[in-house]
Amino acid sequence: MKRLTLFICTLFIALSAGAQGYNDLFASEEAMSFRATADSLAALKGEDALADFVSRSLAGRGVDLYESSDYTSFGIRRESGDTTTFRNVIGWIPGYGRQLHTRYIVIGARLASNNASGLTVLLNLAEKLNTNKVLLQRSVIIAAFGGEEEACAGSWYFLNRAFPEVGRIDAYVNLDLFDNPNRGLYAYSASNADMNHIVNALATTLQPVRPEITTSEPASSDHRSFYAKEIPSIFFTTAEPGKIYRSGTDAMEYDEMSRQCEYLYNFSLSLANGPAPRFKPDTDPSGTPLVAFGDCDTKPTFFGVSDPSFFLSRWVYVYLRYPQYAIDNGIRGRVLVSFVIDEKGKVRDVEVVKGVHPSLDNEAIRVIEASPDWKPGLMGGKPVRSQLSLYVEFKLKKAKK
Repeated sequence: MKRLTLFICTLFIALSAGAQGYNDLFASEEAMSFRATADSLAALKGEDALADFVSRSLAGRGVDLYESSDYTSFGIRRESGDTTTFRNVIGWIPGYGRQLHTRYIVIGARLASNNASGLTVLLNLAEKLNTNKVLLQRSVIIAAFGGEEEACAGSWYFLNRAFPEVGRIDAYVNLDLFDNPNRGLYAYSASNADMNHIVNALATTLQPVRPEITTSEPASSDHRSFYAKEIPSIFFTTAEPGKIYRSGTDAMEYDEMSRQCEYLYNFSLSLANGPAPRFKPDTDPSGTPLVAFGDCDTKPTFFGVSDPSFFLSRWVYVYLRYPQYAIDNGIRGRVLVSFVIDEKGKVRDVEVVKGVHPSLDNEAIRVIEASPDWKPGLMGGKPVRSQLSLYVEFKLKKAKK
């Protein structure tokens, strides 16, 4: 009886301790590393202190640093005549591709003074990439940009004054605002078809998380500086459209953050090793023009019919399977999907333009990617690549009383 009483008391204490939170008791070793990094960053005051910590942290993770002040220090002159000095921290992970090691992707976050969630993810991602750098074709630049309150001054300085090989940067990945307690991961790609293609291709493989592609950005960040240079960019964040959280480190989900970092590692490998994304992918690499579906002299046809509604009724809605998760949670709506019908009539580059929920978005992509061949559209009597966008509607029937 005493043993039973002791066991019950021990179990009660354990269950009571559970109220302290998942992160405190059951977090993985990697999640605890994320928390330690976030707590250390949050305790620092001022950009110099943050920059010093990031420099030491990158060096401790084996990442080479650009030490020259030409790369790292810059000033902004005030109306009073005084100059305020800021710092960037720039690391470098070499690629091993025979042809691509002199090309770069840049992965960056702000030297933020709040909870530094973006920096926390950046530092741990840098460690993963450096540990496995022999897998990289392109070289990777790790950037912590200063001057966060000065309209992205750090990234502007890096691109316009400091880095001499801007023309060799093939893509930029921006990390910011990873403190949303609702755990969703969003990919803001400015509707770049090539970036979306990488996200969608990864979605067909086993991944720890699946980001939702969307176009409405929660905040301006350093990716805007790269847009200005026409460098393809993507902004990963947990901030939902129109919602910015400023959670303290105690409220951040470190196990989820570690899973998101694992996804970002896989995304970075795909970006570093695949074809260079295009800033305006309106042609394929061979230069074949992309024509709007309605602008074709002869529109593409699906089993002899050019009306897209025929494709929806005879293929999409026949083979569409309503995801069980969406049924259980009452999720419905219309997913706007864009895809290309190439010169041979094959369906390619299927992507969500306006999503509803990842479960519905992924099902819409799946069924359209499985489409049989079309008869391609014609311009001047010659087959062309054409692009079509259409809504795939998911309806839930009301239960009968």
